Amino acid sequence: MENSILLILLVVLGVFGLMFVVVLLSFFRLWLRAWLSGAHVGLWSLVGMSLRRVNSAVIVDSRIMAVKAGVDLKTDELEAHYLAGGNVVRVVQALIAASKANIELNFQRATAIDLAGRDVLDAVQTSVRPKVIDCPDPNKGPQTVSAVAMDGIQLHAKARVTVRTNIHRLVGGATEETIIARVGEGIVTTIGSAESHKKVLENPDSISRVVLDRGLDAGTAFEILSIDIADVDVGENIGAQLQIKQAEADKQIAQARAEERRAMALAREAEMKAQVIEMRARVVEAEAQIPRAIAEAFRSGNLGIMDYYRLKNVMADTDMRDSIAKMGPPTQQDEGRQD
Repeated sequence: MENSILLILLVVLGVFGLMFVVVLLSFFRLWLRAWLSGAHVGLWSLVGMSLRRVNSAVIVDSRIMAVKAGVDLKTDELEAHYLAGGNVVRVVQALIAASKANIELNFQRATAIDLAGRDVLDAVQTSVRPKVIDCPDPNKGPQTVSAVAMDGIQLHAKARVTVRTNIHRLVGGATEETIIARVGEGIVTTIGSAESHKKVLENPDSISRVVLDRGLDAGTAFEILSIDIADVDVGENIGAQLQIKQAEADKQIAQARAEERRAMALAREAEMKAQVIEMRARVVEAEAQIPRAIAEAFRSGNLGIMDYYRLKNVMADTDMRDSIAKMGPPTQQDEGRQD
């Protein structure tokens, strides 16, 4: 019985010993490398990283890199950022670059920038070496910013904006698209307020001064260093085109009004013709009453036969005069025939 218990204890001790050897062999190289580099990491810490599913090699390499560069970072901080889904290597590289460039950047801010989805190393590099942004972006939409001066001439401008990253505004700050949009708006405003396009062509740097003085980098993750007008071209005469279109529109309006007056005149003419026909009908109706009136005068004795004949003679004489008047003056041919 005692031999069986002793055998079981030996087996258990052997299993634990084998596990210890396996663990030692698995993490010994990382532990030794960290120890020799002066960035000591406990063996049991390495085991704990494995149990927490943390890539111990990334943590050890990052700590060694930080210690060798003179940046003091704790293993727990690196492990916490790894578990949060951050890029530990990029954060450490950014901290080293910031330290060498005398840029104020601590581990908390660097991890916040990284977890916000920004490339913290690129941000530090841009702070050291400013970059140039084309306005407008040649890969998106038009190649130039178009604006019209007060004299109606269109200008096409292209600008280059030199910016550097503002580390303190990187989290929550606007991106490059905002810078491009604001600079484009400033170019349009400056050209639009110019009295003549010639002044803009003579002094293109006036656009840069006006746009730069407006503080377009407020609320963005960048600091604008300079705005340079790369190219200014003359476009179309928009003012003349608008005047032509306005004149054409005025012409069409005038034609429509003239057509309206013509239609009214035709309607008035038709109305007057209808009134003439109506008046003629009344005259005919009134003339139809004359024989009745004459007959009634005969019956009542107010009109005699001689009066009637005189009336007929007057009427015949009147008809003859009307006929002669309608014939007009005699021509030379008629006069020759009379002779």
